[in-house]
Amino acid sequence: MFLILLLMLICCIFLYSTWSSMYNDRNLPPGPTPLPFIGNLLQIERGKMAKSLKKFSEKYGPVYTLYFGPNPVIVISGYEAVRDALIIQGDDFAARGKLPTIDNFAQGYGISFSNGERWRQMRGFTFKTLKSFGFGKKSFELRIQEEAECMVEKLKNLRGQPTDPTKLFMYASSNILFSIVFGDRSEYKDERFSKLLGYVEETFRLISSPWGQLQSVLPQVMNYVPGPHQKLTATSEEMVTFIKERVKAHQQTLDPNNTRDFIDAFLIKMEEEKDNPNTEFNMRNLLLTVHNLFIAGAEAVSTTLKHGLLLLLKYPEIEAKVHEEIDKVIERVRGPNINDRVKMPYTDAVIHEIHRFADIVPFNTPHMTTKDTKFKGYTIPKGTDVYTLLCSVHRDPGYFSTPYKFNPNHFLDENGGFKKNEAMMAFSAGKRVCPGENLGRMHFFLFFTTLLQNFTLSSKRKFTEADIAPRMAGFLNTPIRYELSFIQR
Repeated sequence: MFLILLLMLICCIFLYSTWSSMYNDRNLPPGPTPLPFIGNLLQIERGKMAKSLKKFSEKYGPVYTLYFGPNPVIVISGYEAVRDALIIQGDDFAARGKLPTIDNFAQGYGISFSNGERWRQMRGFTFKTLKSFGFGKKSFELRIQEEAECMVEKLKNLRGQPTDPTKLFMYASSNILFSIVFGDRSEYKDERFSKLLGYVEETFRLISSPWGQLQSVLPQVMNYVPGPHQKLTATSEEMVTFIKERVKAHQQTLDPNNTRDFIDAFLIKMEEEKDNPNTEFNMRNLLLTVHNLFIAGAEAVSTTLKHGLLLLLKYPEIEAKVHEEIDKVIERVRGPNINDRVKMPYTDAVIHEIHRFADIVPFNTPHMTTKDTKFKGYTIPKGTDVYTLLCSVHRDPGYFSTPYKFNPNHFLDENGGFKKNEAMMAFSAGKRVCPGENLGRMHFFLFFTTLLQNFTLSSKRKFTEADIAPRMAGFLNTPIRYELSFIQR
């Protein structure tokens, strides 16, 4: 009995000291009181993380502290506070925060989940290489136009029959990335291409599952608990094995005087730096950078496009105005090009509003402080995870008159011209802004306008305001599943 009482006393002392050290000893922003070990897990509504985090900001202000297990996470809400963190004090918040579902596999390699000198080298090389392949230029635009026309032909073959365009959009948008990385586009039915996209889909499915979400919040426990989330590392390794096979094929045919694609460029850089003991250009960083590019890019345009078409089905009068502008500027004699965008203010406003309303990455990817940081009167220790709520930026009533309504007027001035809105952060902002932002914007404009130049959208289903609201799946916003008909104009 004495030993049992002693053990209970030791446990109580340990619990109290843990709670005290994580909650009372630092000048952190205020927040809901955490429990030992599990932190604020029970105060986050299941499947409603965005709603829960917004509620906390209403009570505790634009900067507050949550605990994921014993670890504090600083949550920053509203445009001005997020801007101050990512842009004004961008260097202080420039590190990538922990993402347990991916970190177990990535281990700090690649471009998306690395930090320090490795991240600087991978990011600089990626930007430079993409630019050298015509990123944002005419030659690159032609690739997107060709893929858009291929997509249109597939839809014409349906002859107006209802379809769920999810697979087609993902294949078409991913093919652009496929050609950049591997040197050529792929047919949609190609087994290798389908296999790669299958890995991407499975990765997102596992991250977004309840098990994956719980692992993100409580990795200290979930890393050791059996469940579907444990398949994520195996899925990622299979994807990297696929990439490795393509790299080996490139090595066998590599010509330093003829750089065909991203993999060639990286292999040439590896050879140039082979005698540098501190180089970050090694095989693991190549494999993980390609992995990261597909994880970040394969879903983004496809998911946003599905959101956009759903919104036009709900608001056919907006679709009609886009059709009118397309017919006026582009007509039917040629396909759209990127120079048309400045002549199409209404379509540009609709596209920006789709990105704002869809808000596909509502929490942004986690950031982390690079040093002990003073922010809004509080002290945030070096290495603390930071969530910058893009969903709160895109729903900030100070910058959007109807934040929860789809309204292209958010990006139009009184004369009908396009108007920038500084609270637009669909690709994040600051040091960690998405490296594919220019590609994403060009890609979406050309796909969107090509579809609407050729088709009128139709659906037997009548959509409600609740139907068009983004659905949170894990840490991503996705539209509902729906079918529509593409009627040739």
